[in-house]
Amino acid sequence: MFQAHNKADAAARPVDAVITWVDDRTPGYRDLLKTYAKAVPDLDPSRTRDNLEILRYNLRLLERHAPWVNRVFLFTCRPQVPAWLDTAHPRLTVVHHDGVIAPDLLPTFNSFAIVSHLHLIPGLAETFLYLEDDMLLLRDVSLADFRAADGRLLVFEKPAATPTYEAIRDPAKERPWNLALAESNRLLDDAYGPARRGYVNHVPLLIDREQWRIMTERFAEAFAATRQARFRAAGNIAPEYLYPQFMLAEGKAERASPAQLAASCGYVPLEDFWPVTALSLWRVRRSLPKWVTLNDNFGNNPSRVTERMAQNFLRRVAPQPSAFERG
Repeated sequence: MFQAHNKADAAARPVDAVITWVDDRTPGYRDLLKTYAKAVPDLDPSRTRDNLEILRYNLRLLERHAPWVNRVFLFTCRPQVPAWLDTAHPRLTVVHHDGVIAPDLLPTFNSFAIVSHLHLIPGLAETFLYLEDDMLLLRDVSLADFRAADGRLLVFEKPAATPTYEAIRDPAKERPWNLALAESNRLLDDAYGPARRGYVNHVPLLIDREQWRIMTERFAEAFAATRQARFRAAGNIAPEYLYPQFMLAEGKAERASPAQLAASCGYVPLEDFWPVTALSLWRVRRSLPKWVTLNDNFGNNPSRVTERMAQNFLRRVAPQPSAFERG
């Protein structure tokens, strides 16, 4: 069980967790998606499936390794709720998009648009940990793992530089994720001056609700344009990237050291060419970082070998059901 009030981390004020999730196996969802899709990438199943039920293991590991978390908010589209989830659990709240996002913006299949609304979730604590459903805690963590010694946000920025529009040869052929990074960098350059910025994706993100609100107002036009897009599109921003970079630019964050980066962050691509995933899983088991992301890189027909490897890994690291699962 979560024990929000018997940990020093949560003594001052509660810290919640928000998890975004969707599962396209819900009856009618794929048909709805096809109704609005305008291009092939809009139908990419890697953005909408939960074929491994990773959310189940996400919650198991969150309960075990972050017992200081107060409440968990699952942010998803109506009427989706995992069949195994105990929605009556007192520390769990399922929030559907239509409870937060304006009706004229729905339905939305754009994760950037969805994430841009996190701070508007009713009842959410002023400080919260944001995780995508495929982000798993592998070791005990505390707030100190997400904050610098002086209390500022700790940013887990990788050395490789993120795209800028000047570096993109053909925007029409570029992935929407890279276009969103480039647009985010353009906003940051205009506001704070040109800078080389690294990747900060695939990690849990500790968010100050007020600072997130300030960010959305500072870049109001960009957020409005992103929210209008039902799918990822040119001109969108990536809020989960923009926020840590915004906090760095404002002097309210500092970059993690290379040692902290190595000890904390793991990444496993779930590939149809299974040896790539096998090697990544071996590295994670060997180094045991504080958290890992199992990123869906499958095509339309996921490799069964890779699925079995991932399932075996999940069962090993989180064999016990959480209090959020039905008995």
